[in-house]
Amino acid sequence: MSPPVLTFDQPHPFPGKLIIVEGLDGSGKSTQLQLLQKWLDSKGYNVFFTEWNSSELVRETTRRGKKSKALTPTTFSLLHATDFANRLYHDILPPLKAGMLVLADRYVYTAFSRDAVRGVSPMWVRKLYNFAIRPDMAFYFKVPIEVAIDRLLGGTRAQFKYYEAGMDMGLSQDITESFRIFQSRILAEYDKMVSEYGFITMDATKDIEEQQNDMRQLVSKALENYRPKRGTHGKRALFWRRFDLPKSE
Repeated sequence: MSPPVLTFDQPHPFPGKLIIVEGLDGSGKSTQLQLLQKWLDSKGYNVFFTEWNSSELVRETTRRGKKSKALTPTTFSLLHATDFANRLYHDILPPLKAGMLVLADRYVYTAFSRDAVRGVSPMWVRKLYNFAIRPDMAFYFKVPIEVAIDRLLGGTRAQFKYYEAGMDMGLSQDITESFRIFQSRILAEYDKMVSEYGFITMDATKDIEEQQNDMRQLVSKALENYRPKRGTHGKRALFWRRFDLPKSE
């Protein structure tokens, strides 16, 4: 009997749980997910972390394309979809099948928002990612654009990167203003998806500790009936060795 076809429209059938975070750069979502991971580890859960645009399969191609500023919106979209597909089948599905908790820093909703703002058909992008599985919890860390800008420029960044600022779209010659316009449009796309995909909206202007406490309460409630698959605890290193990508010579 063939396994059921996985689609984004239906809940996944695996014993593990997929928890993802979305939001603008500077929203604090990555910090919150890292804190959640440490807390879940301390509670004895088996946790695996993955992040957007981190697959070795297309990393070098993406780097070269960004460096030469040769990426069109469609090319950018297809590269990210390839990256996601590789991580889905190597980094996300295996631990879910093993009953683990998977934490993802950004998910398909990043593509839905960014690609749409770059002019790619929203319907086309959604069809492109229809092979994805729907997460069990999707946190959206909402932050005003000016707060995000202040956080990013007040941190370690001297200025924004070319593509994150949407400089390829010709919005403004000033990179900070281009970032403001581009990311404001992405913010609007996220807001549209709140009801469409049932995001859990988090006030990302709150204190870090307060946000984390809110997040932990919601996750704890969602995990009340979760029973991790027996036999996976303490075996992550051995388990993941089977899914390492071959290194080029």
